[in-house]
Amino acid sequence: MSNVLIINAHHYYPFSEGRLNSSLVERAAAHLSNKGYNIRIVTMKDDHNVDEQLSLHQWADIILLQSPINWMGVPWSFKKYMDKVYTAGMGGALCNGDGRNAEEPKKNYGTGGTLKGKKYMMSVTFNAPAESFNDKDEYLFEGKSVDDLLFPMHANFRFFGLEALPTFAAFDVMKNADVENDFLRFEAHIAEHF
Repeated sequence: MSNVLIINAHHYYPFSEGRLNSSLVERAAAHLSNKGYNIRIVTMKDDHNVDEQLSLHQWADIILLQSPINWMGVPWSFKKYMDKVYTAGMGGALCNGDGRNAEEPKKNYGTGGTLKGKKYMMSVTFNAPAESFNDKDEYLFEGKSVDDLLFPMHANFRFFGLEALPTFAAFDVMKNADVENDFLRFEAHIAEHF
């Protein structure tokens, strides 16, 4: 039996209430609970005790980050969470510094993670259509993938020693949503990778 920490990084806005991200969290929790996983859920509207959050990260075998992509990154409330919780975790709960030492001060940056052997998965929602990625002729992303855009988050989790599971993305959720298909794809993704 494994432990899964699900983080709902959505931040409420009047034009984006977070129903899709909440529904994906609920579906993941139900599916994984039915498979025997222990589940804990954190939302950005919660008050966060830093020590409790660090304990949850240590407890988890897998961390599932469910997040909308706002301005090409995670919402500011999750960034604030990272600044508080992840910075506090640098003393050993999540990593022992940045991995460098006095003998090799220029090598091994990012290798101090203490969560080795654990995994993470990102599940994200975009207003952008899927076709805007992986196509060098598309203006904004110039051929880059979803994971290229999410590289800073991948680097943050890797900094703690976590290993990536494949990313899930729901696209065009504001203008051309296909929620029922997104739910089916998400459930298949969870079933395949957990």
